[in-house]
Amino acid sequence: MRRVLIIGASGGVGSALAAEYRLRGDQVTGLSRSKDGLDLTDEARVAKVLGGLAGPFDIVLVASGALEIDGAVPEKSIKSISQKAMMDQFTLNAVGPALVLRHAHDLLPRDGRGVFAVLSARVGSIGDNRIGGWISYRSAKAALNQIIRTGAIELARSHKSSICVALHPGTVKTPFTEKYLARHPAVEASEAAENIARVIDGLGAADTGKFFDWAGKPVPW
Repeated sequence: MRRVLIIGASGGVGSALAAEYRLRGDQVTGLSRSKDGLDLTDEARVAKVLGGLAGPFDIVLVASGALEIDGAVPEKSIKSISQKAMMDQFTLNAVGPALVLRHAHDLLPRDGRGVFAVLSARVGSIGDNRIGGWISYRSAKAALNQIIRTGAIELARSHKSSICVALHPGTVKTPFTEKYLARHPAVEASEAAENIARVIDGLGAADTGKFFDWAGKPVPW
């Protein structure tokens, strides 16, 4: 039986991931701001909550994040940039997961396979950006991807079999995305959770530091 830690377990995708791993017979520890006081924008709270855990975990999954923060919607053009809205995006969607990754050395096994995965987004891909817009969210996710890439390099020095990746879950039907679905094909959170779990199962040490979509296909940085 594997031990799985899910950060953001009260959200749409996070709760579906917790349910998926429990169905698989894994032991799941789910943490969130609403239920456990794990506020990823508060460095001290992250240290206190994660420092109180008894590791190691076979899988650590960061499923937290937000597209809108304090009512600020994704910008349609660069002319709409707000300093506060951009900083809020970076604080939650990039710095927050980085603060969790800071504890990965203690959360993952030093011997044997351990996976640290963060839900990123294809719109964070610099190489795949063809339409512009959403600059704060895009930039925060691009920063997150760099954090994962760098973290993977450092983690491999002490955890030889570790796997540290960014994952794009696809467009998922949750309150997080309901205003932005339009004509975009989307899947239920339960299906997205199955896809993510399947991708994680298929990862090897050679995949560390990479960015994959819900089907296990590499996404350009």
